[in-house]
Amino acid sequence: MLLPDEPGTKVNQCVDNILQIWRDGQPEKLTQLVFCDISTPQAAGSKKVAKTLDNPILHALEQAVPEPEKPLAFTVYEDIRQKLIAQGMPASQIAFIHEANTEVRKKELFSKVRSGQVRVLLGSTQKMGAGTNVQDLLVALHDLDCPWRPGDLAQRKGRIERQGNQNPLVHVYRYVTEGTFDAYLWQTVENKQKFISQIMTSKSPVRSCDDVDETALSFAEIKALCAGDPRIKERMDLDVEVSRLKLMKADHQSKQYRLEDQLLKHFPEEIEKHKGFIQGLETDMETLAAHPHPTDGFTGMEVRGDTLTDKENAGAALLDACKEVKGSDPVQVGSYRGFAMFVTFDAFQKEYMLQLKGRMTHRTALGADPRGNLTRIDNALSQMPQRLESVKVQLDNLYQQQAAAKEEVGKAFPYEEELRVKNARLVELDMELNMDSKGQSRPEAAIAKRERPSVLEGLKRPIPPRSMEKKPKQQEQEAR
Repeated sequence: MLLPDEPGTKVNQCVDNILQIWRDGQPEKLTQLVFCDISTPQAAGSKKVAKTLDNPILHALEQAVPEPEKPLAFTVYEDIRQKLIAQGMPASQIAFIHEANTEVRKKELFSKVRSGQVRVLLGSTQKMGAGTNVQDLLVALHDLDCPWRPGDLAQRKGRIERQGNQNPLVHVYRYVTEGTFDAYLWQTVENKQKFISQIMTSKSPVRSCDDVDETALSFAEIKALCAGDPRIKERMDLDVEVSRLKLMKADHQSKQYRLEDQLLKHFPEEIEKHKGFIQGLETDMETLAAHPHPTDGFTGMEVRGDTLTDKENAGAALLDACKEVKGSDPVQVGSYRGFAMFVTFDAFQKEYMLQLKGRMTHRTALGADPRGNLTRIDNALSQMPQRLESVKVQLDNLYQQQAAAKEEVGKAFPYEEELRVKNARLVELDMELNMDSKGQSRPEAAIAKRERPSVLEGLKRPIPPRSMEKKPKQQEQEAR
């Protein structure tokens, strides 16, 4: 390049960081990756020295602008390498991923990076993204430019934040230049990440439309560094803050709606249901107390119309009755201690279930032991006091939740004033940033549709001949 080198460029900042980390990591032979999708080195034998196919925007610009007759022999990659060598780094420790143009050479290069023979590897996202497993000694990653997709940044970062890296702490550097096209690129990536995050989250679309996730915020911060006007950074910060407050307000309103629904429907229904459980259990406990076992005896069981007073016979008759049950529909087989007995068959578990029905239903599984089944039935009935206590605790919790909901319902959003102030400032900044250099608003000419020039008529006009006049020498020098 004919222009002088400026010490404050992001390329030079990147070189300084690479050298510092290279010196600090000499004992362990720590390695670094540098990602750059523009001005990548061309393979030997090509007419062009630099290519921009890795970046769709620059590739489109390249197609629109005619190629100069004599391309400048310059690439960012070679510029970085020469500056590193000039400050003491051996050339053998610097490599370009583009130099490994076969799978064999690529595996050999990756092996050298993993062993620390190559300490700095430069490449594009396309060639050094997925499948680049060189993380063993990686300590730093440098993003010299902004790629076109958020997924490309994730691929880059995934080369160093990866299982197998021996360094517990790694560094990721991202370089931007204030007041340049970098701001547009980071803005584009930020907007794409917002959209992707909405699709990939499980939140409802209506309430997550203004959401901004952590990744998108980091893109916005980088974009802010590129903006020269401090009002732009203030506006971006306010935009993020207002979006967060609006999301909080939407969540607050959603909770208010849920509380209203719970007070109108959920709590009354649940309270009445639990009151019915309590009444039913109390009635069943009275029924059980009215049919006690005699001292050292058996109160008897009715099975298929027969009353059996012997435990062994009663248990055997119950098992016989179960054999007639083939499905999950309850079949009444008798009664016991004032409760009707129903049996179902669980085909999945391959077992019979006994239901004792009074005001409530009490269940137990049946086994192959006749006397053991009677013990299981008595145990199921004896659990009623514990069930009653549990339902009472649940009812108390419902009353407490209902009281808390009544206190919360109708409360205003606590950050309403902060949202109003910040939103007003955001609108004010939008108006200021839409003014011309004299501080006056740009007038918007309102032209009636019938007064607007016809596009079709414009196309029919003859194309004026191109001027063949040569530029003055002074203008030609300025253009150069």
